[in-house]
Amino acid sequence: MKLKNILISIGAILIFGVILAACGSTPTSAPTDAPEPTEAPALLPETPYLADWQSSGHADVAGEPFRHWDAEDPAEVPTACAKCHSTAGYEDFLGADGSEVGKVDGAVPASEAQGVQCVACHNPATVSKTTVTFPSGVTITAGSDVRCMECHQGRESKLSVDAQIERFAATDADAVVAPIKDDQGNDVFFGFRNVHYYAAAATLYGNKTMGGYQYDGLTYDSKNDHVEGYDTCIGCHDSHTLEVKVQDCATCHENVDTAEDLKSVRMVSSMSDYDGDGDVQEGMYFEIEGLQKILYAEMQKYAADKAGIGLLYEASAYPYFFQDTNKNGAADEDEVAFSNAFSSWTPRLLKAAYNYQVSLKDTGAYAHGNKYIVQLLYDSIADLGGDVSKLARDDAGHFAGNTEAFRHWDGEEEGNGTVPYGCVKCHTAGGLPEYITNGGTTVITSNGTTQIVGLSAMPASNGFQCATCHNEESFPDRYTVNSVTFPSGKSVSYGGQDADGNFLPDDSNLCLSCHQGRESTASMNNALRGKDLDTVDAKIRFKNIHYFAAGATLFGADVQGAYMYEGKEYAGLNVHAKPEGRVNKCQDCHDVHDLEPKLEACETCHATNDPTAIRETDVDYDGDGNVEEEGIAGEVSTLADALYAQMQTYSETHGGTITYDSHAYPYFFGPDGKGYAAWTPRLVKAAFNYQYVQKDPGAYVHNPKFVIQFLIDSIEDLGGDVSAYTRP
Repeated sequence: MKLKNILISIGAILIFGVILAACGSTPTSAPTDAPEPTEAPALLPETPYLADWQSSGHADVAGEPFRHWDAEDPAEVPTACAKCHSTAGYEDFLGADGSEVGKVDGAVPASEAQGVQCVACHNPATVSKTTVTFPSGVTITAGSDVRCMECHQGRESKLSVDAQIERFAATDADAVVAPIKDDQGNDVFFGFRNVHYYAAAATLYGNKTMGGYQYDGLTYDSKNDHVEGYDTCIGCHDSHTLEVKVQDCATCHENVDTAEDLKSVRMVSSMSDYDGDGDVQEGMYFEIEGLQKILYAEMQKYAADKAGIGLLYEASAYPYFFQDTNKNGAADEDEVAFSNAFSSWTPRLLKAAYNYQVSLKDTGAYAHGNKYIVQLLYDSIADLGGDVSKLARDDAGHFAGNTEAFRHWDGEEEGNGTVPYGCVKCHTAGGLPEYITNGGTTVITSNGTTQIVGLSAMPASNGFQCATCHNEESFPDRYTVNSVTFPSGKSVSYGGQDADGNFLPDDSNLCLSCHQGRESTASMNNALRGKDLDTVDAKIRFKNIHYFAAGATLFGADVQGAYMYEGKEYAGLNVHAKPEGRVNKCQDCHDVHDLEPKLEACETCHATNDPTAIRETDVDYDGDGNVEEEGIAGEVSTLADALYAQMQTYSETHGGTITYDSHAYPYFFGPDGKGYAAWTPRLVKAAFNYQYVQKDPGAYVHNPKFVIQFLIDSIEDLGGDVSAYTRP
C-alpha cells in the first residue's frame, strides 16, 4: 500500500513535468486576474458663495470677535455671548439643535468659535424665522434680514439705562451715584452701559426699538425707510461679503464710486445745519461727526464740573471711558487702562455717554438712521446744558419723521402703528401716490362728515419720501395732477382750464392735495341743517379744519374752506402781484423741499423781507387806527383776538364760557376743563373760523381779504359790534 502511494506520487510529478515542458515550448504571458473597475474619486460639493464669505468679517476666525475667549479659564464662549460669537451658539438660540428657542443653553468651547458659518444662517429654523426681539423687548416682524438683526441689535437700550438708574435709586441726575450692595453683601458699582458693536438694526429702527437713550418728553424718528428694494440689511449689503452694494447706490446718488463716498451723501430731505458749522453741503457722516465732537466736549466739561474728575474716551480700549488724571483732555497711553476706568458717573452723564457710544459703535449710522442719531446727540448736548442755539434737531415738515404728523399713531391700542384710511393720503409716504394713481377723491356724507375714498389703511411712515411726489416710473418727474377736489366738493387747478373747460395740470396741485383742510362750508351746513342757531345741542360736535389749509385759504370762496355766511360775498383766488410777475403758486413762494418761504423774493417788490411787516393798503380793517406801523398780519391778528373775545361773551349766556388751547385736542374747553360740549350752531361756526386762522399761520399772506371777511362776519353773527371795522 505504501509502495502504491509512492508510485502515484511519482506519476503525478512526471505528468506535471510534461505539462511544464509542453507549456514551455510556446512562451505565453502568465495569466493574471482582470482588474476590477475603479470609481472616480468623489468630488466635494461646491459650496455656494464660499469665496465671498471667506472675505467677510464673519469668516475672520482669527479676529477678536471669535478669539476673545481663547485665554479664558475655562476657555469657552459664555452663554451671554455665544449667540453671536459662535455658530453653535446661534443655532442653539434659534432652536435649530432641538433646544428651546430664544435662549442659549450652554457655553461653547472657544476652539469651536470658528466664525459665522454657513449653517448658522442656512438651516430649517432660519427659513421660517420672521421676527426678532430687541434688547428693549420690542419684537419686529420682517423678512430674511431678521437673521442679521438677531446680532446687529446691540445689547442695551433706553430701558436698560433707566433700569440701572432706578436700581440705584439715583434720583439726583447730577449726583455721582454711590455703590449699592447685592444679595451677598458685595458692592455693586454704577457703571457705564455699552450698547456693543455694530448695532445697525437698532439705528435703523430708531424709536421703534429704542436702541439709543431717548429722553422723556421728546419724539424721535422711527424706522429709516429707504427706497423699495433697498430698505433692509440684505437690500443694501451683500449677505456673504457683507460689503455695501455701492454700484446700486450710484443709481440714485451722484459721485459714489466707493463705500467711502457714501459719507458725503446728503439728500434734500436733510438740509438743516445739524452741527451748526454753516456747511449744509457736507454729507450726513460729517454732520454727525460734528455733533459727536460737541457732545464729547460737553461731557468732558460736565464731568469736570459735576463729578470733579476729567473724562476721556478711547474707542479701542475697554471700558472706553477713563479718568483724565493729568487734566490735559487727551487720552494718553498711561491713562488708557482698566484700572483707570472712569467711575464717577451721574445719571445725566451716563445717558449722554451711552448715546455718544451708540453713535460711534455703528460705523454706518450715517446711512442706517442718521436723523435718529442726530436727535440722540442733540438731546444729549442739551441735557448736559450745552448751547444748542446754532444746532438743528428736526427737519422740514415733510421729512420730520419724529413729529406728530407722522408719529401720532405709534403705540395706539387701535392704531398700533397703522394710519387709518382717512389720514393716509397726507400722513404716509405712500398715501398720496396711491390716491393719485387710484383715482381717490373727497366726499361729504349726509351728516356732514368729510371722507376720503380710494385708500386703505397703511403702516405709519417716517416722513415723506422722494416717491411721495416724484413718480418712480418716470423719476424725477412729479405726479401729474390735473385738478384737486376740496372738502367742499369744489374742484380747482393752478393750471387753469383750456378752451374746452378741461383742467390743466400744475405742480402746485400736488401741494393742494394735502394743504386743503378737511372741512368746509358745505360740511358745516350739512351737520347743522335744521338746527336753531342759538339753541345748545349736545349732538353738535366741533369740526376741525385741520392743519395748514393754505390751499383753501388761497382759493378762498372758490373752494369754501372757511365758513362763509349766507348772503355775504367773499374773495376767491388771491392773485398775488401783477400778471407779468405773479408769484401765486406754492412753489413760487416756498422752497419745495425745506418749505420755508423765499423771503428774498419779497424784497423784489416790498421794502422788507419780513412778511408780517408788509402792508399794501392804508385801509384800517381792524379799526385800531394803526395803518403806518402795523402789517396786514397785525390786522388779521387783532380781528382774530376780537372774535375770540366775542365767542367768550356769547358763550357765557349760551351754555358756559368757552376757552381755547391751540396745542390740546379738542382745542375748545368748557368751565370744567373738558372738551366744550355746549355748542350752538352759531358758536360752532365762529369757532370753526377762529380755528381756521390759528391753523393756517400764513393766512395773512395767502389771502388776507378773504380771512378778514370771514373774521368780521363771525364777530357780527355772534352779535358783536363791527362798526369800527372795514370789511374788504
